[in-house]
Amino acid sequence: MSGSHTDGDAWAKPVERLAVTGVEPGGAGINVAGRRPTSPVQGFGRMWQKTYRVRLAGSEATPAEVIAVWKRDFPSFWPKGNRFFAPLAGIAPGEVAVLDLSMPGRIKLSTGVLVMYADEESFTLMTPQGHMFTGWITFSAYPQDGVTVAQAQVLMRASAPLYEVGMTMGGHRQEDRHWEHTLRSLAESFGVEGEVAAETVCVDRRRQWGNAGNVWHNAGIRSGVYTAAAPVRFATRPFRRGGG
Repeated sequence: MSGSHTDGDAWAKPVERLAVTGVEPGGAGINVAGRRPTSPVQGFGRMWQKTYRVRLAGSEATPAEVIAVWKRDFPSFWPKGNRFFAPLAGIAPGEVAVLDLSMPGRIKLSTGVLVMYADEESFTLMTPQGHMFTGWITFSAYPQDGVTVAQAQVLMRASAPLYEVGMTMGGHRQEDRHWEHTLRSLAESFGVEGEVAAETVCVDRRRQWGNAGNVWHNAGIRSGVYTAAAPVRFATRPFRRGGG
């Protein structure tokens, strides 16, 4: 492994609140700008660690080559209906990306992520207030028995009570399908039909009722209100531009 894992330049500088600048066109940034980044400690629900792996058997790609492709083409590996508006600077420490995620009932949830860490062998995304869960998602690649293994690992808690109910009622399975699809798509880009191995561990079974107030930032509710108000925003646009 390279020495860059201890390189301070690979870590994002501490930020109080997120700013949305320089993302691909189409990323509105609602529920992201002004939000604080969060860690699993700040969530409500039980804490889970989920690990998804795929062996790139038959491919000669090195871990660094896999991560380079994963960073460059990150949105293309996601399931249809989910959009990742990448930072124009790419997946680099301190950059913020905007997400539109498909939810049950044809609801679109708008949120984002902060690139907390990135080097040539791994990168970690951190969720903001209002996201379905508080936590970190780490993407890495490493050699094992002469084969490169690609891995996504999530350490998370549902951020608020409503999300905890949603995760229990099928959200966990939807999350699993998302990352399993992502890893299969990544493997296919290297010409491999890989089988994804998944492992889930409950790290902490307690629910943190002191953080139940996180519901105030619920991005699902706020996304619904934003969508419902679209006709009003359209009708008042000329006035907001000073027309008339």
